Amino acid sequence: MSLLKLRPSLLILACIVAVSGCQSASKRKQELAYVERPVEQLYNAAAQELDKRNYPRAILLFNEVERQHPYSEWARKSMVMTAYASYQAHDYDEAISGAQAYLSLHPGGSEADYAYYLIAVSYFDQIVDIGRDQRTTELALSALQDVTRRFPDSSYARDAGLKIDMVNDQLAGKEMEIGRWYLRSNQTLAALNRFKKVVTTYDTTSHTPEALHRLVESYLTLGLRDQALAAGATLGYNYPNSDWYQMSYRLLTNQGLDPEADSAPRRTLIQKIVPGGK
Repeated sequence: MSLLKLRPSLLILACIVAVSGCQSASKRKQELAYVERPVEQLYNAAAQELDKRNYPRAILLFNEVERQHPYSEWARKSMVMTAYASYQAHDYDEAISGAQAYLSLHPGGSEADYAYYLIAVSYFDQIVDIGRDQRTTELALSALQDVTRRFPDSSYARDAGLKIDMVNDQLAGKEMEIGRWYLRSNQTLAALNRFKKVVTTYDTTSHTPEALHRLVESYLTLGLRDQALAAGATLGYNYPNSDWYQMSYRLLTNQGLDPEADSAPRRTLIQKIVPGGK
């Protein structure tokens, strides 16, 4: 083999060595040399880096507080601040694991409420559109409910409550998307179950009026006239001025059914929809 044929291989090897060297140097820069400093000085330096949005540097300094003063109050606070800095840097996995680590060591700590909240908003900020898998949305809902259940009187609980409404709307939207697909595919029973879930589980969301209308459509398709009338009456009772009710009203009256008649069901929303309700 000639020398000319060897040169490309040698060049590639040299590049690999160079890149490896750069990566090692970069990794070394991620660690601070141990220089003993007062805890307040370290913590304040970390907070200053956080204010400047230099999140990697802030994380290094907060970690240094824990390393040099592991049993201090500042070390406990630094655990939460490290998680917060990771959240600000959009490194949500690190934020979640950092907050969880704090809670495992200090479940009753004064920052516990914020640690739970940080986990919740880290999941919340990763919610994707309804066309994709909603596993993260479900994790966000569970974490937000954790905040409202554990710290009902906190400001975090109030914000979590608002976010829960948004998450429920997202999950209801996913159910509606699947239900519409089933309806278009003539899988009416499967569609019916999706719309019913929206009405019974996510009844306070913006999707409820459409879900009730789709129930009217589905029940009529299946020949279940009484159930269609009950769904239509519920829609009219709760959302009398909605376009969805106008569409349901036309469907029902074309079938000789009047959702506004005195004999139409007038029970609670869920009882009107769920078979066997009283």
